[in-house]
Order: sequence, then C-alpha cells, then structure tokens
Amino acid sequence: MISPADPPERTPSTGAGSGARGLRLVAVTACPTGIAHTYMAAEKLAQAARALGHEMKVETQGSIGAENVLTDNDVGQADGVIVAADKDVDLSRFAGKRVLSVGVAEGIHHPERLIERVRDAPVYGNGRTRGGGGGGSALLPGAGGGGRGAVYKALMNGVSYMIPFVVVGGLLIAVSLALGGHTTPEGIVFESSFWKSVNDIGVIGFTLMIPILSGYIAYAIGDRPALVPGMVGGWIASHGELYDSKAGAGFIGAIATGFLAGYLVLWIKKVEVPGFVRPIMPVIVIPVVATTALGLFFVYVIGRPIAWLFEHLTGWLGDLTGASAALLGVLLGLMIAFDMGGPVNKTAFLFGAGLVSRNPEIMGMCAAAIPVPPLGQGLATVLRRGMFTAQERETGFAALFMGFFGITEGAIPFAAARPARVIPANMLGGAVAGAVAGLAAVEDSVPHGGPIVAVLGAVGGVPMFFIAIAVGMVVTALTTVSLMSLGGGTPAVVAGLAAAAVPAVRPVPAASPDSALSGHLPASAVRPSLAAGTKEAAIRELAGLLTATGRIRDADGLVAAVLAREALGTTGLGEEIAIPHAKTNAVAAPVVGFARSAEGVEWGSLDGTRARLLFLVAVPEAAAGDEHLRILAMLSRKLMDPGFRERLLVAPDTAAVIRVLGEIE
Repeated sequence: MISPADPPERTPSTGAGSGARGLRLVAVTACPTGIAHTYMAAEKLAQAARALGHEMKVETQGSIGAENVLTDNDVGQADGVIVAADKDVDLSRFAGKRVLSVGVAEGIHHPERLIERVRDAPVYGNGRTRGGGGGGSALLPGAGGGGRGAVYKALMNGVSYMIPFVVVGGLLIAVSLALGGHTTPEGIVFESSFWKSVNDIGVIGFTLMIPILSGYIAYAIGDRPALVPGMVGGWIASHGELYDSKAGAGFIGAIATGFLAGYLVLWIKKVEVPGFVRPIMPVIVIPVVATTALGLFFVYVIGRPIAWLFEHLTGWLGDLTGASAALLGVLLGLMIAFDMGGPVNKTAFLFGAGLVSRNPEIMGMCAAAIPVPPLGQGLATVLRRGMFTAQERETGFAALFMGFFGITEGAIPFAAARPARVIPANMLGGAVAGAVAGLAAVEDSVPHGGPIVAVLGAVGGVPMFFIAIAVGMVVTALTTVSLMSLGGGTPAVVAGLAAAAVPAVRPVPAASPDSALSGHLPASAVRPSLAAGTKEAAIRELAGLLTATGRIRDADGLVAAVLAREALGTTGLGEEIAIPHAKTNAVAAPVVGFARSAEGVEWGSLDGTRARLLFLVAVPEAAAGDEHLRILAMLSRKLMDPGFRERLLVAPDTAAVIRVLGEIE
C-alpha cells in the first residue's frame, strides 16, 4: 500500500463526504499506452494523499498488467475511489462507494483537487452514476477528461470486441473460397458441401461483427442494460430488408445504433421509479424499453432515408453508363471504398453485378476497387510498423489475406478506429484502382472482386487488373500513413485494440535483478548538455549517444522508430520531462540514454513545459518480456520526485549526473 509510514489517527466516517481528515482512499490509474502517464498519476496521487494526511493505495493498470492490485478488503474499507484513466476501467467492484472518474492528466496535474472532490463524488451503483448496471467496463459520462474522451473510448471498446469476428469470419470465407470455390456467372460457388459449410460459418462471423460493434459501444456507455439494445440495433442496421432496403447501413449504422442505445439507456436510468420497480430495471425494464424504442426508431425513421439513398444512388449510376470509363471507375471506386458493406458500397457492387452479363467492364472496375481498402491498410502496417501496435499489425496481416479474396470488410477495424484518416485513404485508393481498370477496359464475368477472381479465371485483362489493384493499394497505404503522421494519431486506439488481446488484470512477473536502470544506462550514453533545439534534432542526438555504446545496429532505423512512436502521441510527460522510446530491430540490446537541455525542447507536453530532462529508451523488437515497459515505469515513478529532478538539473558534470541517476532502482 502506498501510504505514510505512520498514518494519522483516522476519524471514523461513513464516506468521503464526512469532511474528516485521515481518510482511507483507493485509486486506479491507467492510460491508453499503459506506460508513463499511468505511473506519474499514481505517484502524484500518492504524494498528495500523504501531504494531506490521508492513506491511499493506488492500482496501476499499465501495459505490463495491473500492479498493486486493490483487494476486496482495500475497497471495502475505502472512503472514496479516484479513477484517473483514459481507458475503460471496471467500476463494478466499487459499487456503493463514492467514485470520482477523470482523465489521467487530472491525476498528474491536480491530485489535491481530486482528493477534495472525491468527498462529494456520487455513489456508484445508486442510480446517480451508472446505477443498476452491475458490472461492465463502466465508462462514466465525462470520464477521460470530457465528452469526446468518453465517446472515443466507447468507440474503441466496440472496435476491440469486433476485431476477432472480422478476422475469424474473413479468414474462414477466404479459405473456403481458395480451396473449394469456382466461378460461375452467378458468382463463386462451392464444389462440395464441406467448403460451403466452412463458408457459411465464416459468414456467420461476419454477420455478427456489426451487432458486436454496436453492442459493445453501447455497453461502454450504458453498461449491461445497454448491451441488448445495442446488439439488436446493430443487427437491424446490418439487415436492410427490415426497413425495405437492399443494403444495410453497415458499420457506420452500427456506430450510430451503439451510441443511440448507450445514451438512451443512460437517459432511462435517470427516470425516477418506485422502489419496488428498481430491482427489475436493469434486467427487464431498461433493456425491453430501450431495445423496442431503438429498433422502431431505426426501422421507421433512420431506415427509410437509407432505403431512399440506395434507390436513388442506383438510379444515378444508371444514368452514368454513358460517361467516360475513367470517370465511372472513379465514382464506383469511391463508393466501394466508402462504407465497406454499407448502402453506398452495396449500391456500387449491385450495380456492377446487375450488368455483369451485358457490360462486364463495369464489374471489372468494382472488382479492382473491392480489395483495395484491406490490402492498403495491411500494407500500411507493413510500411510503418512503428505507427501500429502488435494487435493492429496482426489485424493488418489478416486484412492482406482478406483483401486477396475480395473481402472489403477486412478494413473495417481500421476505418472504425480512425475514420477521418482511413476512410479518405481507402476512397482515394479505390478511385485510382477503379479508374485504371476502367481505362484498361478490364472485364470481370462474376459478381465478386479481388485477385481471387483473376486466379480463378474470371477476369479479362489480367495484367492491368493486377496493376490497378497494386496502384490503388499503394495509394491507400501511403495516404493512410501520411494522414496518421500529420494528424498525430491517438493513443486511445492503442488501448482499444490492445483490450481485445490483453486482459485488464493479469499477474506481473517480478522484475529481474538486471532490471535496474544502471544495467541499461552506460556512462557513455549520458550527456549533461544537449545541443539540439528541436524534437527531431534532440532524438537524433540522443540516438547518436546510444549508437556510441555499441548496442545499436542501425542509427537511422532507431531514429525512424522513435519518430514513428512520437507520431502516435507525444512522449513529453510534463514537469520538463520527455521519455522518447522505441522497440525496434535496429537495437541489439536494451539501452537508455540521458541528456539535459538548458533551454528546453518543445515536446508537446501535457502541461506545456519544454523538456529539459530527456531519456531515450531503446530495446530490440524481440526483447524478452516487457523490459522496455519496466524501464519506462521505473523512470516515470522516480521522476515524479521533485527533489530527484532538481538534483538532476543542478548536477555539475557527467559524473555527478550518473551518481544521481544511480538512485533509480
């Protein structure tokens, strides 16, 4: 427990609102990347509690797992709970306690204020927060530093649960097409019932991905009562026949139903009901009312415009058949890549499929554009690996596989996570592929797309067909990484995708004896005075220090990896500190470098300060365990000590700096 050695005598109280000193508090800190900010917030909260005469235990939920985990006894004795997190934290264990949920930056910059505010925080589970939910990821309104943070975390929650359905469904469909399919004028059919069954199972996975996306967006907002209306709403969104449309609303419709369901449930929870009704509210009343209301609203209000859009887009495309092949190819490519299964995509596909016997060139344009989004996003994860997490890179590999078999939906996880960057990139690549195929008069005699139709002999003009796909794929990939670099990415993506593969709480291996910083920071990698005045120049100078240690294979590769990490979000932590870092094959062995800047370097820090204390952490891609995360956690904790920072800043020479750094253990 992080607490004073001799805690003050505690005045008995019934909650944090009593105003008595000597409170017993608990806290949870977490950030999307689960590294520095998690531990900085924990140290700041613990220091503030000690200064104010309170006891506090802080659980950190970092990338190496949960540490200092709160026990049932800790929670039971707590007068209040502070959750400083920019990712979903399960609040169900805090039912009946005063819970204050904020962004992790608040824990770093205003810990004293949070401790005062928790005295009057609402009691979780009594209807004033997320009452009646009973578990779940518990994303409180306003958590994460404002409405946008809550909205984005809810979206990432849905994406993380959707990814396995996309991958499993897509790969099963692809395998069945590869091993058991052959082309006919009606499309690709199967030679045996076995491969047809494999395909059907994959289709089920694909069919479920849209309700899962919608359901878990709703769940992140409204907890368990929102899960059913979210999933049912997503199912309705993906089945256009329920509202007289030949195309469903796709993943964009699912995002809409997810948020509508979540916030509808939150609104219903605020309704005052008699005491005898409250026990059945979360399991019967709220799900039934919300599901019915949302379903009818979508069918009779939202569904009609979707059907109208589909009908008029089809008519509009029919009027364009006399237009130039290049222009028609651009339009069809834009539509195919826009919503990847939604009404715009389906309009273009069914338009081409309807003319496949009379005008196979139109289906050829569609067939070239269909695989571009997944192939382009998969290629992006290969070209700029440092911009993507391991989970995203795995999804990218699956997207490449699905793209080959003409499964456009393989790009949906990327589009749902970064719509403003990925959808325009997909559309640009799709337009280029469609235009090239149109100019080359590529023909496709079956209503399907992707390289698989050429392999199975259904394409006329095969060389240009593959050129069209390749050019579109490269355009999409380059546009995606360019927009991510310009936009700075968002660490929340990392949290949302990592949640699909890493449990929120897992045991943490004990640090090995060689985990101390001294084993990774040689004297030759310490520089008391940094010459660089910009972030990139500082990174290059620090990389030069590490290269001199003999532990770096490729200095330029290290710099590129560090800059790619910066593109995902600043490593400026505030308090005049920056800890740039990278995990790359350009590094032969874990190594840390340190330098000081007298004037400070602009690093985009949370508190606006210029970085004067700079650590560069570099580890090999194949480093065993989570050594780089342990190093970052070790640094972050120690750097929260103002005395330590001051000693580092005033140390007169290299030897003195090394002695101060030796305090980190």
